[in-house]
Amino acid sequence: DVQLQASGGGLVQAGGSLRLSCAASGFTFDNYAIGWFRQAPGKEREGVLCISTSEGVTYYQGSVKGRFTISSDFAKNTVYLRMNSLKPEDTAVYYCALILGSSCYYESRYWGQGTLVTVSS
Repeated sequence: DVQLQASGGGLVQAGGSLRLSCAASGFTFDNYAIGWFRQAPGKEREGVLCISTSEGVTYYQGSVKGRFTISSDFAKNTVYLRMNSLKPEDTAVYYCALILGSSCYYESRYWGQGTLVTVSS
């Protein structure tokens, strides 16, 4: 079974940093992507960043450019989300998803459990 384990969330002050990790297992696809998504209280889930084995990095939204970066160790099926200059509006449950195929926009996804990021002002 496909499993994704997200970790690294926590409480941080505004301006601080966190690094989230997502470890995926239980699959043998050669081309895939892993994306980070987030859901703030009372809001819909939104995409943040994604990285593909063949198409590189995709920013789902521009508000994190210059603050968040994504990196990967595909040999370990692990992706990291480095979040700098965190703002209270970044507070959300962060989820990672395994996306089947080379594009970060493909809809076939497996979801991991979320990790809570709380940014205090």
